[in-house]
This record gives sequence, structure tokens and C-alpha cells, in this order.
Amino acid sequence: MSSLRNVFRRSWSCDEKLEGKVVVITGANTGIGKETAIDLAKRGAEKVIIACRDMEKANAAVKDIIESSGNEHVVFMKLDLSDSKSIREFAEAINKDEPKLNILINNAGVMVCPFGKTADGFEMQIGVNHLGHFLLTYLLLDLIKKSAPARIINVSSMAHSWGSINLEDLNSEKHYNKNKAYAQSKLANVLFTRSLAKRLEGTGVTTYSLHPGVVQTELIRHLNGVQQFFMKMVSPFTKNSVQGAQTTIYCAVDPSLEKESGGYYSDCAPANCSAAAKDDNVAEKLWELSCSLLSLTWD
Repeated sequence: MSSLRNVFRRSWSCDEKLEGKVVVITGANTGIGKETAIDLAKRGAEKVIIACRDMEKANAAVKDIIESSGNEHVVFMKLDLSDSKSIREFAEAINKDEPKLNILINNAGVMVCPFGKTADGFEMQIGVNHLGHFLLTYLLLDLIKKSAPARIINVSSMAHSWGSINLEDLNSEKHYNKNKAYAQSKLANVLFTRSLAKRLEGTGVTTYSLHPGVVQTELIRHLNGVQQFFMKMVSPFTKNSVQGAQTTIYCAVDPSLEKESGGYYSDCAPANCSAAAKDDNVAEKLWELSCSLLSLTWD
């Protein structure tokens, strides 16, 4: 099966080291986030901070990451992306304690979950996947700029291709379809990356969004019976967490991307995103709406 799994896969390797670099990865206690943390720690990062909601899982993950990487400079900090108070507390601690932040990886996410709301009243998927990371990035941006050259990576999905941004009902309060809400949140990741890149031109901070591949992780727990069956059927062609992490790592470290910004990647290479993901008019409207919902002024 492993040969099948790699038939259409582009291999990528890079020996880039990360000495002197500080990294923050959200949702890195399992899956591709954890594998990303292991890889970046192996590259000699000065510090890898995994930002997680579940402290018990995070504590166990830190031990695994240190053991697997041989790098003891791995710590966890509490971050609940469904609560702006937690996001602000996390960012305040980073800004106070860290002299630099070279790589921010917005990896955490929820997928096709039943309707629920964040602490701030946002629909859970748009709230965690987009608005939570939007706020986190805003709060850390001055530190990231001071640390340039620096990179911001937003983990999206090919599911963005099936999404559209409902500016009139971003929180799906009039009608909720968990698949559409997920696709909308992943499209928002790509649009945010494009808009952010324009605002960061000339700062030495570059942005990337990506599709990790169809990865067998805990995220699929909310899939219905038919969807779970389909995932089992296509499992020979899906990626494990190590394979799924490769494009995130590529965007974080590959020297060839140093001057690139705002692009979308898959299988460790530039990829085509949907027409909706290139709509700069919608991107700007989403930016303005996001700022309004979060009570931010971010021009």
C-alpha cells in the first residue's frame, strides 16, 4: 500500500537549519502539527512553542517531541482559539517573554463539527479556523516584523475549492451546513494569506497557505458514517501525519520561498487555488468584516 500511497507524490527534502529561530505552532499536540514541531525541533530551532487547548495532551506531546527530535527547547502554552480572552492572554505572554518570533504556523482547526459557538459567539469553524488565527496573527505581528526575515503559514485545505464566503451570514446563523461552513473557513485562510501578504510587502515577513493532503488525523472524528466509509476506501491514497506535515515544513523552511508571499501550496510545490480564493474584492471585504467582528483596527 505504501507504494500506492506515493505514486503521485512529489518528494521533497531540505537540510535547512533553524538555529536562532523561535517557532509557534497552534494545535501541535497531535497529527500534522505535532510532526511539524518534531521536524522543526530537529532542525535546531532555538525554541518551539506548541500552543494547545488541552494541557494534558500538550504535556505528553512535548515529551514526545523532545524525545523524537533531541531538542530540549520545546514548551507548551495554553491557547484556546475559540476564546478571544485566551488568545489575548497567550499573545501577551509571548510578546512579554519572547524577544523574537520567526515562524508562526496557524495549524489548529476544527472540521465539519456540529453547529456550536465560540466564547465570543462566532460559529465554531469560522471562529477557530479563521477568526481565532486572524486575531492571534494581529496580536503577534509587531514581534514577527521585528524578527524579520519571518514567515506566517496558514494551514488551509483543498476543501477551500468548494467554499464561498457568505458576507451576509459569516456565522451560518440563518442556515448551517457543516461541510459548507468548513469549506468557507478554509477559503478564508487562503484569502487572509493573500490580503496579509499585500499588507506586509517590504517588511521581510512572508505568508503562505497550503493544502496538507488528505490526512488520517483526529480531525475526521466529526465525519458522518458515509464520509467515514469513504475515507476508509481512499485510505491507500491518503497521507499519514508525517507525510501530511511536509508542505507546512516546506513553507516554513525552504530557502527558495524566501521572496515568495501570499501563495498557495500543495505537495511541497506551488498549487492552483480556486477562483474564489483569488478574489481580492471578497478578500478585502472579509478582512473588514473580520476586523469588525473582532473590534480591531488593522489597515
